[in-house]
Amino acid sequence: MSQLADELEVITLGGGCFWCLEAVMQQLDGVHDAIPGYAGGRRADPTYQQVCTGATGHAEVVQVRFDPQRLPLADLLAVFFAAHDPTQLNRQGNDVGTQYRSVIFWHDEAQRDVARDVIDALEASGRLSGPVVTELSPAPTFYPAERYHHDYFSNNAMQPYCQLVVEPKVMGTRRNFPQLVRRS
Repeated sequence: MSQLADELEVITLGGGCFWCLEAVMQQLDGVHDAIPGYAGGRRADPTYQQVCTGATGHAEVVQVRFDPQRLPLADLLAVFFAAHDPTQLNRQGNDVGTQYRSVIFWHDEAQRDVARDVIDALEASGRLSGPVVTELSPAPTFYPAERYHHDYFSNNAMQPYCQLVVEPKVMGTRRNFPQLVRRS
């Protein structure tokens, strides 16, 4: 195993459509990769079509490998919470169902504790329209999404969903967290 791999942490996040979250996370300095997939359900090796029905119990997620020395988890989670509405239960905008739930699948107890602290601070800030409904759970098995979902925004930027939904989230991250965005 390389020294870089030893220094990276992994966290699995769900906040609506994984195309949005993948594109947001990929632009952060310190993120090594952000892989779209499925987690938290009852079926092994689910497909996109199965997950979209809501019947498998999986959430669309992004598994993020990042360097905590360059991007502390609290900062990564601040971007995560800004990129979706953590007060919406089992939906994000027009995407409705448990597969679009807000969830943090933590990979160790230190991550769980940081996530709780970030949520507590967010709720105390008074900036939200309601309580945070983000699920905090230990990381279950992660199933990478089909290859055509990877780098979706980069490969489909002109697609209407990307222009209307993904791009505003990417631009919002650049505007609101310029210090965390990778310099070209």
